[in-house]
Amino acid sequence: MTKGLYFEDFDENLAMETERRVITEDDINNFAVLSGDHNPMHTDAEYAATTPFGQRVAHGLLGLSVASGQSFQLGFLEGTVLAFTGLEWKFRKPIFIGDTIRTQVKVVKLREMKRAGGGFVTFEVQVLNQDDEVTQKGEWVVLVASKPDA
Repeated sequence: MTKGLYFEDFDENLAMETERRVITEDDINNFAVLSGDHNPMHTDAEYAATTPFGQRVAHGLLGLSVASGQSFQLGFLEGTVLAFTGLEWKFRKPIFIGDTIRTQVKVVKLREMKRAGGGFVTFEVQVLNQDDEVTQKGEWVVLVASKPDA
């Protein structure tokens, strides 16, 4: 993937997929400390065993945060993203310790905003586990810079 795509470089249906990443117990514990969310369904194995999931689950927002980081690591927004302006997000399946997730990103809409210095790019995003099940999905809207005048 080319580093730092400008708004004019995007076209609808451009699709990308990230590398895979294993979610660890340390990820969950560190996210609990960072966010202050120490819900025992995430942090207490004995308690989590009594829930419908039967085990600890990753915070939903941890999954979203990892997806954001995975997507940024693809490089297409490096140095060109101006703002993350919105999202609509659904949590479909739990992410467990040991699950391997990857993120798929597809451009579904482009809207030029010259006065903002670029345009809005809407991405359809899915987070999949090792069994190709969608765990989270939604749309992200990002303001991306236009190419500088030559």
